[in-house]
Amino acid sequence: MVAELKITPLRYVLAVVDHGGFHAASRYLHRTQPALSMAIRELENRLGEALFEKGAKATLTPYGSYCVPRFRELINQHDRLSRELQARAAKEAGQLDMAVVPSVASRLMPKLLSEFVSRYPGIKVGLHDGNADFVREQVISGQVDIGITSLWGLEEELLFHPLFHDEVGVVCRDDHPLADRQTLTWQALETESLIGNGTSRLLQGTAAESLLEMHALYISNMISLTATLVAGMGITTLPRLAFPQEYERLRFIELAEPRVSREVGLIRRKGASLSPAAQAMDDFISERFAEESAL
Repeated sequence: MVAELKITPLRYVLAVVDHGGFHAASRYLHRTQPALSMAIRELENRLGEALFEKGAKATLTPYGSYCVPRFRELINQHDRLSRELQARAAKEAGQLDMAVVPSVASRLMPKLLSEFVSRYPGIKVGLHDGNADFVREQVISGQVDIGITSLWGLEEELLFHPLFHDEVGVVCRDDHPLADRQTLTWQALETESLIGNGTSRLLQGTAAESLLEMHALYISNMISLTATLVAGMGITTLPRLAFPQEYERLRFIELAEPRVSREVGLIRRKGASLSPAAQAMDDFISERFAEESAL
């Protein structure tokens, strides 16, 4: 049967060795000498061999000489692990992975990550961006800890914490006949060449749902979609946050009738606890958006 070793008696042995005797070690440890001697004697009984020579002042036996460096290695590993676990629990260290839809990743995450890393410099963050289905699948599969996305319906496997609403509008080139309009109704789009994208499904269940059948093209990749719009090949609908505002030739026009928006929020697996690092990010993002909505 393997002897169960407790850390404290091992520390006592090292203190006797490092301080040159039982009396000096007891002063260093703030323990009485009899208590120190008894703890080491119990350790020797567990091991089945003496660590110190009888009658000698802190002189190690050959077995004791073999044990001391191994005691020291074990204690160092124990202390390193304790520090690591405490640091993670205190959110001073750790690793988290999150998946975010591209519009949030490019528009909001740089500032949020800068503030988060400043608050928690010991936590490493992995950021993965993809469409809403990608984010959902990454969270459900456990590939990431949390996600920021929209959900198209109720998800039994996920918890959803709403953060903000992002209104949907029409995007076209600056020389398009509709480009100077301030607002548009869905009827104004009936004769247009519409390009579908991953967010077009937001029109489902609204008065503008019939527009989904009029898509001449469907482009899921945002870079390709933007290039097509800039080329003047049609118009599309996008949430405002997804509008590529860096392209000077493109215009965003509010869709006034029906007024449509996507609800963006944090998602996590239902019934699964977050690591301290992931919980710190979840709390931080929720806190930041709560502050902004209160303004």
